[in-house]
Amino acid sequence: MARHDWLLMRDLLTALALILVIEGIAYALVPEILKRLAAQTTRTPAQALRVGGLIAAVLGVILVWILRR
Repeated sequence: MARHDWLLMRDLLTALALILVIEGIAYALVPEILKRLAAQTTRTPAQALRVGGLIAAVLGVILVWILRR
């Protein structure tokens, strides 16, 4: 694996690890709130979830682009 490829893979794995850290902390600190949010999600229309997910993804890409330039 070329050095450039390894750096990209390392960044991806770091991002996934940070997701686990953030989710783990959230579940450790406020599990009841997260359970309520999960229950509320089942009552949310699929289209609203799609739009929210798309907005979050676009904001994430913009943030990564700003931080990495």
